[in-house]
Amino acid sequence: MVRSHWYEEFETGSVHRVGERMITLEDHLAFCQLVGYRVPLFLDDAAGRNTAYGGLICPSHLIMSFSTSMTGALFSESIRGLLAIEGARFMAPVRPGDTIRTEVEVMAKRATSKPEVGVVTFRDHVYNQHDQEVFRNDKIALIATRPQS
Repeated sequence: MVRSHWYEEFETGSVHRVGERMITLEDHLAFCQLVGYRVPLFLDDAAGRNTAYGGLICPSHLIMSFSTSMTGALFSESIRGLLAIEGARFMAPVRPGDTIRTEVEVMAKRATSKPEVGVVTFRDHVYNQHDQEVFRNDKIALIATRPQS
């Protein structure tokens, strides 16, 4: 089980495996309905077969959302704000029925003028069930330091 970390506990270069989840067809369709996607590539398998993907694929925001939900436990008590999301890259399609997992790499950290928070740059790596990286992005977050007793 992943536990929440404070600023001091994040080490540059460390990698945290934070979770995995199968994306069911029901998840996929519910997400598309919720956000209003009407793109045939996301909703109609026959339409998807006529594309370079050869079938139904998941929207990029579904992958980002599910990955983000997996990372939450890593800083659930310490996050004070998300400052930026950078460099989002989608390397391979994700389909309903795929299982994705997220690993978070700590890229950098720096103190701020406020001793109660620091800035940490995380890189999320998302892999499918074949260990193929399908998505990556960097998140820059304001993370609290350990509370004084």
